[in-house]
Amino acid sequence: MHQIVTQIDIAASPERVWSILMDFSAYPQWNPFIRSLSGVAKPGEKLRVTIQPEERRAMTFRPRVLTAIAQQELRWLGRLGFPRLFDGEHYFQLAALSNGDTRFTQGEQFSGILVGVFISSMEAATKAGFNAMNQALKNRAEANGEWNLVDMADIRVLHESTQK
Repeated sequence: MHQIVTQIDIAASPERVWSILMDFSAYPQWNPFIRSLSGVAKPGEKLRVTIQPEERRAMTFRPRVLTAIAQQELRWLGRLGFPRLFDGEHYFQLAALSNGDTRFTQGEQFSGILVGVFISSMEAATKAGFNAMNQALKNRAEANGEWNLVDMADIRVLHESTQK
């Protein structure tokens, strides 16, 4: 098993962050990593997710929702081919901080017999995609209702400057 985990603190309530995460139709406007997401966030339901790590081709898959707890967690399981070949359990977790802000965690647990073959080629791009999405979510949640289209080039520059 292999895991990638990222976190960011957001100066907004879990309710606000959750409402942005659940507004799937708006993802193309602000999300530099998950370019589209559709379906119903309910355990057992299938979603349609298109991701596009920077400088990589887009990939669409149909994961099944495992957990959807309002203002706390959304988790799904995606598979490449057969179960236990290459599985990815992706999650978003929100934790309320004592000051009313939100700690947002995005991660994925990879398992299956092909993980060792693929993980080294995809880990850096996937983690960079998570971090870019986290920063874009933070920007959107902290915009005080000004939900303007964010220039994705600005997100990349901001992300690169925080990695140094």
